Amino acid sequence: MAANAQLDSAGSPWAEPLRLPAAVLTLLLVFPFAAHAQEPCPNRAELQRLANQSQWARILQATRRCPAMSADVDYYRGLAFAGLSHWDAANAAFASGQKNYPHDKRFPEELAGVAFKQKRFAVAKRHLHRALRLDPRDTYAIDFLATLYFLDGNMQAALKYWNRIGKPRINQIRTSPQLRVDPALLDRAFTCSPASLLTLEQYRTTLERLRQLGIFSAYRLDLVPASGGAPGTLDLTLSAVERNGLGPNKVEAFVSLLRGTPYETVYPEVYNLGRSAINVDSLFRWDDQERRAFVSLSGPVARNPQFRFRLYADGRNENWNISRILHQAAVPVQAFNLEKIDVGGGIKSVVNSRWSWAAGMDVSDRRFRNLPAGASAGDPVFTNGVAAEVRGRSDYSLLRMPEKRFNVSSGVEGTFGNFYATGFGRFGAVQGLLGAHWFPQAQGDDYEVAEQVHAGKTFGRVPFDDLFMLGLERDNNLPLRAHIGTRDGQKGNAPLGRDYLLSNWEIDKNVYANAWFRLRVAPFVDTGRIYDRSDGFGSRQWLWDTGASAKLGVLGGVGLVFTYGKDLRTGRNTFYFTTTREGGSSFLP
Repeated sequence: MAANAQLDSAGSPWAEPLRLPAAVLTLLLVFPFAAHAQEPCPNRAELQRLANQSQWARILQATRRCPAMSADVDYYRGLAFAGLSHWDAANAAFASGQKNYPHDKRFPEELAGVAFKQKRFAVAKRHLHRALRLDPRDTYAIDFLATLYFLDGNMQAALKYWNRIGKPRINQIRTSPQLRVDPALLDRAFTCSPASLLTLEQYRTTLERLRQLGIFSAYRLDLVPASGGAPGTLDLTLSAVERNGLGPNKVEAFVSLLRGTPYETVYPEVYNLGRSAINVDSLFRWDDQERRAFVSLSGPVARNPQFRFRLYADGRNENWNISRILHQAAVPVQAFNLEKIDVGGGIKSVVNSRWSWAAGMDVSDRRFRNLPAGASAGDPVFTNGVAAEVRGRSDYSLLRMPEKRFNVSSGVEGTFGNFYATGFGRFGAVQGLLGAHWFPQAQGDDYEVAEQVHAGKTFGRVPFDDLFMLGLERDNNLPLRAHIGTRDGQKGNAPLGRDYLLSNWEIDKNVYANAWFRLRVAPFVDTGRIYDRSDGFGSRQWLWDTGASAKLGVLGGVGLVFTYGKDLRTGRNTFYFTTTREGGSSFLP
């Protein structure tokens, strides 16, 4: 009031205080705010222009006055936060957009970018897979996902996605270090060529054919930036540890030769004769209870790595004691001696990355000594004689999931033969294998899980040495790891039979590694049963074993395996030691 009086006395043009209608007064008071709220929200073109100019703060300011969120507002606000390295805010903006607009592929792609910046590569891959479910042909998402797998060292997954967009292009194929094997032979192992697209199938088949050469204890194919090639091309580089002669050096040759001395065995081996991937493998065992001499010669057929021949001779003189595993017999049989000579050969072919086959034949002669009178009449399996056998095998990869690093493989092997002895004739056997292999982590082999299921069945009267054995024994490939195949050095301690089922599961964990050694621990669970129609052999019940192996990898691809097993049926504890040779190629028989 005092203020109004002063205005009037000063000569105000109004004799009374100003009085306006309430509606007009309200409009005047809120006009500045109404005018601000009515400023238009920038459209996509304007937001894109600001983004191209990296005007991140202006994008945030401009989108803040939008009356309601939209896909474009969420998207460009997320870009602005990312441009300012505010990763959590960017992640929140993109996550909001993905929730509200689940069919807009931009949001999972940008969420992948934020996760990549935060080094959350597994999260980034999940977002990219979501984007590709929305648009399987999105080039950006495909290339980004392939790159993430490449950074993980998962070449197969990277190639699977790169191949969708016509990548990668190879500039040249190189080896590091320079190898001694004939360059022409090595070149034929590669199913790809320079200045062309490298496909996943070519990569896998090349790996299989390199393995079949049998001269590498370790090898790897990598993609590296091209040296002097066209922009965007890569070089395919083979890094390998090559075996030549007795070994790459005297120390490794010595370790390889004498790795079996704890069980009275030596392994003379010569590799890459004439630089032609021709190898000689042999073993000589002088153990009084199980003497053995084995020699094989293998190499590429017609200098083609797709095919590999093998010729071998095997002689054994073994003492057996089957008193613990022979349940019923017309004539009691306990200890006896078996002499066997086996010669044969075959060929193996790597057709492609999924399928390989092998075929071969052998002739064998066996002689039993120290059997009780009438033993062969009581059970004809103990009959002397000559047998000729033809073998065939096919291996096929059923399922390959490179993103999960998970594979399922299968194999079937058949034998058809004739035993030239009185009361005998044609016989046969078939075996099947189903195996699963998984690396749980995105990169490396710190953990490795494997499961194999085997089954086998015989037909007709098979010779004694063609019976199946479930047990841990150096000449046996059906391990039941708490059932040792020998007792006091004599064979016959593990169950034998004509038909079997077997499952082996284990998980390997790296414990220690350096340039010279690698130690892995592998808990396992084995279960199986072996059958015999005559009821003389067989296990009569399911067998369950558990335990763990310590695997020490040393020079030259030699592995030392220490196994502890516990028979869950009897509670018996067992310990076993053997050696393995890593790398190379497997082959019948």
